Amino acid sequence: MKYNHLFSKGKIGNLVLKNRVIMPAMGTNLGGPNGEVTDHQIAYYEERAKGGTGLIIVEYTSIDYEYGRSTFNQLRIDEDRFIPGIHRLATVVQKYGAKLFVQLQHSGRETTSMVLGGARQIVAPSPVTCAAIGEEPRELTNLEVKGLIDKFVMGALRCKRAGADGVELHGAHGYLINQFLSPHTNLRTDEYGGSFENRMRFVEEIVVGIKEKCGREFPVSIRLSVDEFEEGGTTIELSKEIARHLEKIGVDAIHASCGNYNSMDKMIESMMFEQGWRVYLAEAIKEVVDIPVITVGVIREPEFAEDILAEGKADFIAMGRSHLADPEWAKKAIEGREKEIRKCICCLQCTRGGSHVTCAINVRTGRELEFRELKQIEEERNVAIVGGGPGGMEAARVLTLKGYKATIFEKAHKLGGQLNLVTSPKAQEKMNWMIQYHTNEMERLNVDVRLNTEASIESIKALKPNAVYLATGAKPIIPKVDGVKNTLVCDYEDVFLQRKDFSYKKIVVVGSGMVCYSVVGQLAARGSDVVLVEVPTETGSKVTPHTRLMLINRLKKANVDIIEDHKIVRILSNSIMIENSEEQREIKVDHVVFSMGTESVNPLEELYSQHFDNIFVIGDAINPGSITNAIKDGFEKSYVLESLVINKIQENVLVEAF
Repeated sequence: MKYNHLFSKGKIGNLVLKNRVIMPAMGTNLGGPNGEVTDHQIAYYEERAKGGTGLIIVEYTSIDYEYGRSTFNQLRIDEDRFIPGIHRLATVVQKYGAKLFVQLQHSGRETTSMVLGGARQIVAPSPVTCAAIGEEPRELTNLEVKGLIDKFVMGALRCKRAGADGVELHGAHGYLINQFLSPHTNLRTDEYGGSFENRMRFVEEIVVGIKEKCGREFPVSIRLSVDEFEEGGTTIELSKEIARHLEKIGVDAIHASCGNYNSMDKMIESMMFEQGWRVYLAEAIKEVVDIPVITVGVIREPEFAEDILAEGKADFIAMGRSHLADPEWAKKAIEGREKEIRKCICCLQCTRGGSHVTCAINVRTGRELEFRELKQIEEERNVAIVGGGPGGMEAARVLTLKGYKATIFEKAHKLGGQLNLVTSPKAQEKMNWMIQYHTNEMERLNVDVRLNTEASIESIKALKPNAVYLATGAKPIIPKVDGVKNTLVCDYEDVFLQRKDFSYKKIVVVGSGMVCYSVVGQLAARGSDVVLVEVPTETGSKVTPHTRLMLINRLKKANVDIIEDHKIVRILSNSIMIENSEEQREIKVDHVVFSMGTESVNPLEELYSQHFDNIFVIGDAINPGSITNAIKDGFEKSYVLESLVINKIQENVLVEAF
């Protein structure tokens, strides 16, 4: 076997796991309105268990619904009536040979009064406000602390009665247990605060209570923020001491994570982080304990995971978003199908609020009941796809799996579309993962890919297509500003494709978002004097505040001048005029580069509609600026193509009738 360490059996306590691959707890918002397990949730977890994962840790589950919940639709285990739902979930997961833990959680200060119903003040060990939340918590009374210990214990007992194989205590990410452990958030003067021993008392009494109620053999792991990356919070050295104490009181495994809501960019990483950057935290804990240590954090490739285990840096590999992107990660790795693994690109689509969990590159995530299986067509039919970007390739993949013969016409010399324009090394690595996955799928499925080829009407007619997909992409937005046709005006493609010499020049970049920040960074690296006039854009709104702050700080260190809250007035022959409510400024420049997102390019629909019956526009050509939309369009319109064709026929009949 290629990955002898990764797919060897492992133990947490006396529980034997079939391999070292763990799916950690991640909130899904798939639960019911009262915190119950739903069929959608079961289908979501079943997909990951079927995919070969050794242990699934169910998303954070509230032990105190009144004061402890973090989100709406969060799972609950604070009453016996929630046992049957956890039981159904456990039995579904376990039938595939996977084990199931339930993560027990109380949010403490990291929630809002609105989430708690509007009338309750949030609570914490001490009244220390979390800056990311902005609400001052009420200090828990000594009696309330003891009551919460009992709620954690009873939550674990209910999980055992439901058939779970173990529990994980959420002692990381700034939640309640973390708040008791951290000197920054625990300022208590009773037996639960002050000294190290007193700060440990809350979690110690929980662990001891669980072992007494559930038995010494019932596994208890704990997730720790080994480094909170916050002044006064937990550090590696403090966490080593915490880990030693946890082992002494009977904890069976330590899950080494990091961060809290004030350091969210470390907790849920963007594509600017290197693969496996957190492993050093697990390695530090493993130096001081004999119980298993679980590592986590941007681990995407089987070879990388195998090396971590082989080098003794950790005992288990937890991969969260990897399991969103590809539920069959483990199965494909053990079968030697690494090229077929759809690797998470760290785009943070899964963290966007307002809906259940979704994934930019796996449309089925959170929608497993909706897309159970691909319906096979009875006889092969041709589909022409104009454009080989992510939407076009996803359409070709799904259509081929259904039995269609897909042909891609791509005028460039390679597949990938706008993804090829990403040049920032860390982000480029992730984009290359995506391009490589789809390119490999095109080869594996024998899709007819015609590079350097314009899609003429004659060449498409020769296919006698059942449908034609137009995935013609997008182009950079150039706003309507006085002087915009001046020769000093460029767009981000000019920079990425090096159409001009931008080295050692005075350049103003206008825009916001990941591509924009990448453009600015690249120009600064070429020795140019760069000013970023940051204006609101749709692409900019998709960057989380923590990620934006990190990137802006990097640009400042590269001596980039950043101007906010201004708008462009006009562009002159060698300068640009900007203004806000207080002033108007003129900046001398050699070039003005616009990086404000994209607008659709759809020049073929009207013409092609005169020659072909079933024309479907997908991806950037209809909804620009989002990998998520491109993949979603390609997948959905291929999944239901037969119905779309019928609808087209009915529309044509109605038009003819009138």
